[in-house]
Amino acid sequence: MTPFGEKVRELRKQKGILLKKMAMDLGVSSAYLSALEHGYRGCPGTGFLQQICGYFNLIWDEVEEIKQLAQLSRPRVIVDTSGLSPQATELANVLAETIRELDVETLQWIISEIRGRQAPLKGPTH
Repeated sequence: MTPFGEKVRELRKQKGILLKKMAMDLGVSSAYLSALEHGYRGCPGTGFLQQICGYFNLIWDEVEEIKQLAQLSRPRVIVDTSGLSPQATELANVLAETIRELDVETLQWIISEIRGRQAPLKGPTH
């Protein structure tokens, strides 16, 4: 499952909408919608993303959240480390080799650790 798929499923369940009904209402097959939810299909195009936001009557922050989740929901990712440090290549390869064995807690820790280090470095305080 992808972050986007998880969010769509959560919204659908909160509203008590069956997958088959939502698919019919949006004019797509239930197989396609199921594949989106389970991460067998990549993130949808912007038009379909807007349809989903309208379907659930999402407002500003919710729309931004679902757009960000869609961008983070490519189930097949290519990591190009050419020109980067040997450590970057090692990290990409270790992650590719072990990701299926990592539990959710460990994955969340890795994500938090990386995002925490992306924050701008602060200079010395006086």
